[in-house]
Amino acid sequence: MNDEPVDTAWVPSLTPPEQEDHESYFQLVWRRFRRSTVSIIGALMILVLVLLAVFADFFSPTSLYQIDLQSSFIPPQQIHFFEDANGNFHLGPFVYNYVYELDPQTFQVHWVEDTSKAYDIKFFVQGPEYKLLGLIPLNLHLFGVDEGGTIHILGTDKMGRDLWGKACEAGRISLSMSLFGTIISVAAGSVLGVASGYYGGWVDNVLQRFTEFIAAFPNLPLWMALAALVPKTADSFTVFVAMSCIFALLSWTVLAREVRGKVLSLRETDFILAAKEMGASDARIIFRHLYPNTLSHVIVILTLTVPGVILAESFLSFLGIGITEPLISWGLMMRNTQDIQTLGQNAWILAPIVFIVVAVLGFNFLGDGLRDAADPYAAK
Repeated sequence: MNDEPVDTAWVPSLTPPEQEDHESYFQLVWRRFRRSTVSIIGALMILVLVLLAVFADFFSPTSLYQIDLQSSFIPPQQIHFFEDANGNFHLGPFVYNYVYELDPQTFQVHWVEDTSKAYDIKFFVQGPEYKLLGLIPLNLHLFGVDEGGTIHILGTDKMGRDLWGKACEAGRISLSMSLFGTIISVAAGSVLGVASGYYGGWVDNVLQRFTEFIAAFPNLPLWMALAALVPKTADSFTVFVAMSCIFALLSWTVLAREVRGKVLSLRETDFILAAKEMGASDARIIFRHLYPNTLSHVIVILTLTVPGVILAESFLSFLGIGITEPLISWGLMMRNTQDIQTLGQNAWILAPIVFIVVAVLGFNFLGDGLRDAADPYAAK
């Protein structure tokens, strides 16, 4: 037997070259998406907002439902480091409580720091009890101070509630309602668009005339009119569903026209004709072949529609015809800014605007990245 090593450099690979470098469509989209720094930033912004909303009780140093009228409109507490007013060294950050002083001339209340005692900011502290996800009873909070101290990093509202905690909680309604309404809109628009483009003929004419009829209505006035019809006595769930459907009512038309155009270009392709020759049903062709080929475009439209719904909900709630108590949203938190005098004296109540801006920018960044990544003609 010959034990000499055999040179196998000339032996061809058993794996075809096209299979070695093969990538699925979604793997290709993911690889393109990861290259976009702006898209990753947008996704992280949305992820942070979602985490703050879901675990709002944990991130809030106080109870989300605590009302203290004596703490109304406390300004954001300044965080100090190292040495307090009495010369004592602090290893970590600390705050002072605020006390109010009455101006003898204008009779206005001014909040000033009480430097007689400093309160160290501690992390993962015990505090007011709450139910995580509405199920698990907990009393652990991300940060807080010892008993007798307060910490309001964004100040308080007119009811003495911590603005940071309430803004985190408000994201639950603002984000979930915008996503729910957008999903309804995208589902209706994409299905009608696919059906219109596939069947053509009188079906296409009827669906397109109906789409044009809905698109002819001005969005904002109709939203306001429909929102005003929601009964004030309706329960929270009814209001949530009603407002979501209102936002979805007029936002599906553009997607329906775009998907129809895409399907018109696909229905005469070889793989669709082959499916028809093999006896595939219309439902199978639509949902197995045509709809998946428009899915990338649908996902992009979904991410780009959410910011518009967030802004619409914020505007209607700001006017008092959208979300109402006991629900809370970013737009509802902005209602206090309608009073110019209150706004001029307590500018920190504009803090929820930051959450709205971050949400809108995050979804726009994400949508732009998905649009570029899903483009089949984009450079690899």
